Amino acid sequence: MKAVYLTGLRQMDIGDEPEPKIEKGTDVLLKIERIGVCGSDVHYYETGRIGSQVVEYPYITGHECAATVVDVGDEVTRVKAGDIVAIDPAVSCYQCAQCKLGRENTCYNLRFLGTPGQGHGCLCEYLVMPEDSCYPTHGAITLEQAVMCEPLSIAAYSVQQAKLPKSANIAILGAGPIGLCTFVSAKAENINTCYMTDKIDARIEAARKAGATWAGNPDKQNIVEEILKQQPLGLDVAFECAGEQKAIDQCIDLLRPGGTLILTGIPRLDRISFAIDFLRRKEITIVNIRRQNQCTQKAIDLIASRNVDVDFMITHHFPLEQTQEAFELVAGYKEGVIKAMIEV
Repeated sequence: MKAVYLTGLRQMDIGDEPEPKIEKGTDVLLKIERIGVCGSDVHYYETGRIGSQVVEYPYITGHECAATVVDVGDEVTRVKAGDIVAIDPAVSCYQCAQCKLGRENTCYNLRFLGTPGQGHGCLCEYLVMPEDSCYPTHGAITLEQAVMCEPLSIAAYSVQQAKLPKSANIAILGAGPIGLCTFVSAKAENINTCYMTDKIDARIEAARKAGATWAGNPDKQNIVEEILKQQPLGLDVAFECAGEQKAIDQCIDLLRPGGTLILTGIPRLDRISFAIDFLRRKEITIVNIRRQNQCTQKAIDLIASRNVDVDFMITHHFPLEQTQEAFELVAGYKEGVIKAMIEV
């Protein structure tokens, strides 16, 4: 089968990989149809690592995908050949102490699609995943919407963990796919206001069109001052979706006493810091988001119910043979890209 390999920093090649086989009764053989390019994939493309997870070349990355079921193991009951499925890239053991606490997302034995040291990714024609990672769409959503269920599930989990108060006033710093997915997830919870920021004007405009109360560029204006003019008592919750130190600091400045900071973005740095005097005086609660936990079906249901719109985030399409062009586009934030989609 065809597969796209990372072969060095900002280097990709297409090659041949043996087709995977069903080995366990719970295995599902998948034909990959669509793949989304995620910011974490781009981290591996640009730097060869995320923290302690270091690429050994050649390596197949990618974890956002939708697929058609080709065949199933003899113990599979959830899906059958011909089904279209959204994929949860996290594979938990369901046996460890974390799993038994209902925290499959922090499973001690977690394996994640397209993560060095855990398994190769989905930038290929065929893939085998366990039944528990395969969510049938029953024709309720499109292939591309099924791909978007992965970032939307993280956003839905972030909103769930925020425990939003009634008619909440929130900020989302970073209007990329995760930030915009967080907005549409929060909007489905009947928030009062949402203030969004990004350094890319096309994404600011996308946030405005999606219904954000206000959207601005931190490189062009004092976003804390502008938002606090409208919310002088501060905000209930701030979602940091950019993975940037300055955005974390701005979130703390925007929060009211007793507010909650949700850290969803993945920093490229090994360490971040907090102004502890402001953090302590305001008694800010910090919540870290580790991917998602049992929210894939929720993401499918949100899209199928038309309570959220993800289609406007899909801005670019590429064939598998042009995967490197897709990664370069996303890495350079070119042409107003939000989500680049690869068709296999």
